[in-house]
Amino acid sequence: MSLERWIPIVGWVRRYQRAQFSRDALAAVIVTLMLVPQALAYALLAGLPPEMGLYASMLPLVLYAIFGTSASLAVGPVAVAALMTASALSTFATPGSPEYIGAALVLAALSGLILIAMGVLRLGFLVNFLSHPVISGFITASGILIAISQLKHIVGVEASGHNVIEMLSALLAQWQQVNLTTLAIGASVWGYLWLCRQRLVGWLLALGMSASASSIAVKAVPISAVVITTLLAWGLNLAQYGVDVVGFVPSGLPAIALPGLDQSLWLGLLPAALLISLVGFVESVSVAQTLAAKRRQRIDPNQELIALGMANLGAGISGGSPVSGGFSRSVVNFEAGAATPLAGAFTALGIVLATLLLTDLLAFLPTATLAATIIVAVSTLIDLPAVKRTWQYSRSDGLAMIVTLLLTLLHSVEMGIVSGVVLSLGLHLYRTSQPHSAVVGRVPGTEHFRNVKRHQVETDKRVAILRIDESLYFANARYLEDTVMALTARAPSLQHMVLTCQAVNIIDASALESLEAINARLKDAGVMLHLAEVKGPVMDRLKDTELYHELTGQMFFTTFEAWQALVHPGQALTAAECQHAC
Repeated sequence: MSLERWIPIVGWVRRYQRAQFSRDALAAVIVTLMLVPQALAYALLAGLPPEMGLYASMLPLVLYAIFGTSASLAVGPVAVAALMTASALSTFATPGSPEYIGAALVLAALSGLILIAMGVLRLGFLVNFLSHPVISGFITASGILIAISQLKHIVGVEASGHNVIEMLSALLAQWQQVNLTTLAIGASVWGYLWLCRQRLVGWLLALGMSASASSIAVKAVPISAVVITTLLAWGLNLAQYGVDVVGFVPSGLPAIALPGLDQSLWLGLLPAALLISLVGFVESVSVAQTLAAKRRQRIDPNQELIALGMANLGAGISGGSPVSGGFSRSVVNFEAGAATPLAGAFTALGIVLATLLLTDLLAFLPTATLAATIIVAVSTLIDLPAVKRTWQYSRSDGLAMIVTLLLTLLHSVEMGIVSGVVLSLGLHLYRTSQPHSAVVGRVPGTEHFRNVKRHQVETDKRVAILRIDESLYFANARYLEDTVMALTARAPSLQHMVLTCQAVNIIDASALESLEAINARLKDAGVMLHLAEVKGPVMDRLKDTELYHELTGQMFFTTFEAWQALVHPGQALTAAECQHAC
């Protein structure tokens, strides 16, 4: 059982059946057709030789099949990881140079080691610090950046930059050097892919094809664009008209070797590797959990850390770049019927065959085709309406999302996501440092208690019942003190203060000291402090404290029990009177 926990393939391979093999093999064929152009395109996006995209689609997929828990997740090069790779490596070396390639291997290996360490230490919860609005803003900005970065290949000019302003400025400066033949290819492929994405499903459904088959067919459309434009470039010798093509792609398999061990390079790439690891893991687990839920399956997030870590480590020692789970490929893998992670290993075999047999033809593939493929693929990442929705629901989350988006676009991908995370944590601390609380009263004739400012309830001038709607910790401990003492000062007839704690999951050491201080101050003021509805785990910790033994009042099981014990008939005030007194 222990071995199966760390190496899941040991468990499910014993139950592997012929029917599963057929489903996995079919899914692998379809995903391979989709992955070949994507692997080349994302290597181009990362500033790496095209064969590195293919190499990143071999050993990493096999390792994920061994250690992964998702039957549908399709691991390999993805757009966001490629963009982050290019951004991280451009400060260390010139794109495409031997030093740049060596740094990419280090980045992949380092990302793998970070993920494996997090998995072994069961640190999957750390990704919760990447809030959804921050990730959404970052991915939207990344999609825009990626699309703009590919325009130079569509128009056939040299232009570079680290943010939108630099990229657009470089493109505008080169507008007179636009290659019309390249533009015709890029625009045609772009339009063809967009049209197929928008209309092809409907056309195929009208012809009687099933919905799942139609969806898969649309996802595989880019391979037809690759085939057609490659044959045109070869047959018409478009390179002589200035059309950039992929060029020579080695047909052999990658050599297995450790990446360079330059300590300064490893340390320099550590922050980027950490960000790539976290973002890749969040994307991968989100996709894997969504697809697993559709089949009533489950995945183990901590084991996924190890599996993705092994995949990245495999990329680092086999000539690849950082990898993670791709959304579109995973959906295709799922819809094609992949039954086990072995579908990924079969896909790796398909990539091996493509690398051995098709590289001579791939040499004629126009880079404009790959650029158009990338632009259409990343268009699904861009969700600008989400900014408005998030802002309308939560200004703080909306602010974090907007800051992440703008800084990613206008400065750098690293600055964008780091600023978003820091701002999210800061806003969370600010919100929880001023926890919502409410004076509550009894709904007449019931055992329910509600906010006196919202409902017509019974209250008593001698008893204040304060509902605390947040866990108590160092950031809000002093705020609770101020709230209780202010309430006491406004109610001269007060004899009992009841803190109802049904929403309190934690009381840390700082909050405990504050409660002790509140107890002492209320005692000096002639007011007894009571606690009600304290949760079991919290009560277990309080029992060994001074507060528990020196509490001036009682620990009540329910708020109604406190009401019965402390309030006498005939003493009730109206809600309006309580608001004035309290």
